[in-house]
Amino acid sequence: MNHKTRLLWIFLQYAAALFSARGENAVLKDEFSTESKRLLGIIKYNMRKSLDLDQEGCYLQMDKECLEECGFNATAKTIFIIHGWTMSGMFESWMHKLVSAVMQREREANVVVVDWLTMAQQLYPDAVNHTHTVGLSIATMLNWLQDEQQLPLENVHLIGYSLGAHVAGYAGTYVRGTIGRITGLDPAGPMFEGVTDEKRLSPDDADFVDVLHTYTREALGVSIGIQQPIGDIDIYPNSGEVQPGCAFSEVLAVASNFMEVMKCEHERAVHLFDLSLMNKDHMSFAFQCTGPDRFKKGICLSCRKNRCNNIGYNSRKMRKRHTSKMYLKTRADTPFRGYHYQMKMHVFGRKQSDSADPTFHVKLYGAHNDTGNIFVNVYDGTVGMNLTNTFLVFTEEDVGDLLKIRLSWEGESESWNSVWKSLKQRFWAWNTIPAKSVLEIRRIRVKAGETQKKFTFCAQDPSKTEISPGEAITFVKCLDGWEVKPRKRYRL
Repeated sequence: MNHKTRLLWIFLQYAAALFSARGENAVLKDEFSTESKRLLGIIKYNMRKSLDLDQEGCYLQMDKECLEECGFNATAKTIFIIHGWTMSGMFESWMHKLVSAVMQREREANVVVVDWLTMAQQLYPDAVNHTHTVGLSIATMLNWLQDEQQLPLENVHLIGYSLGAHVAGYAGTYVRGTIGRITGLDPAGPMFEGVTDEKRLSPDDADFVDVLHTYTREALGVSIGIQQPIGDIDIYPNSGEVQPGCAFSEVLAVASNFMEVMKCEHERAVHLFDLSLMNKDHMSFAFQCTGPDRFKKGICLSCRKNRCNNIGYNSRKMRKRHTSKMYLKTRADTPFRGYHYQMKMHVFGRKQSDSADPTFHVKLYGAHNDTGNIFVNVYDGTVGMNLTNTFLVFTEEDVGDLLKIRLSWEGESESWNSVWKSLKQRFWAWNTIPAKSVLEIRRIRVKAGETQKKFTFCAQDPSKTEISPGEAITFVKCLDGWEVKPRKRYRL
């Protein structure tokens, strides 16, 4: 175990023990001590002039001459980027990429890196207790800019990663007025999960608070990223759990470092945000749903009444209401964006269907491209016979408008998912040869999440709607089918 892994292990144990032992009382000191006031002076505001962080920027101070020297423009957007806990005491690689992406997207903006590395490079609980001090410092700077430069707070955007997200929340609490927007990139979970709104980032900290959650799995009783929704919209890529491309085997094969496995998922929020800055014309969508289970079943792909939104920088403000949880699937690597389809089909049981236990695969043929065979995940593990089933199908390719679908299925003897069930059945009837199951599927209804278009597909040969394992049926648009184009107000 190398020193980085050992430090992380200590942090998780310490945070878990502290959180479970003292709960809310563990989070943050209520008053500013003399030491906290001293620390205010070591927080730096590096206004960037170059995309290269290795080049010295201009350090903002509460001084008019300094503002002129730095070229601060109070009428332009002002974007603060706030890092989180660190073990190295140095800016990590994600900071360089994020600063570069922000500056290229908003060329006239004041882009300021909040440097609190000295306070962040401590034991995790100590760094947590410094977050309100840093938040106060940012609020003090913003209040001074309002007084001296008539800075409109609605043009201010705070972007905080991990602990930095909660720093942004404190800034929103302490500032005089309301900040325009705060973005939380996988806000830290230990010592913030389950606490009251005033002790973490919350919807009241800005006019619009959007949050990306990418690492909500628990380890030693705590999650690296916060699990609960804490913004106006909370987006959970891949349910906020295992991020594609971040599996132990995938990361260790490249990095040979346990620490990189954890960073992969925690930092995925930053990388998704980066891509949203650089790909204005190719945005990823997230869909509102009451929970990940329903989303995985393909139920929640509607854009009606603001039920979908762009992710990252392109997220749009919605009317104030209860927190909105949103979900999407992504690819394993850049550009991360994928395409979601809701598929509904009534599965009729024919011969031996009680023991069919089908595993479906589809191949999509589109106006632009075709996919390979896609495994259709049955979330609860069971396909209902003589019932209408809804599935979520995800593809990395933009195939364009669907033209036809090729459907096949595997039964208990063909699918690895059904091996155990098959072995049990054959144990009790070991000298019999099981008959092949036959299913019938007449139509497939499809809704494309990204375009909101709907289609109905019928079997290409109407006389052949029954399908045995290992066979395939091709479905084409029904002659009496329907296509519904989304109303303009649903477009993103």
